[in-house]
Amino acid sequence: MYIVMNRFRIILTKEQEFIDIWKDRESFLKSVPGFKQFNLLQGESDQEGTLFASHVIWESAREFEEWTKSEAFRKAHANAGANKELYLGPPKLEKFEAVGL
Repeated sequence: MYIVMNRFRIILTKEQEFIDIWKDRESFLKSVPGFKQFNLLQGESDQEGTLFASHVIWESAREFEEWTKSEAFRKAHANAGANKELYLGPPKLEKFEAVGL
């Protein structure tokens, strides 16, 4: 299992707008080989903003990498630069390989 997360810091009072954007966007993930699950996670808030993470579970790193080179990826990220006024800085990409314990 391979997990990919993008962490976002969203300006206070803009949280619902950010959530609505994610609810309304077409990700094209369900048709991609190796995709297992997506979640949008809301974390803690501080004086400036609220932490969110997009959490995607893939079968393998290879299938994630193939998706990043696909037409589905280009379509899903076509408007990635929009709504910058909601963010406290750029998102941070994190990748994890599950270890069997």
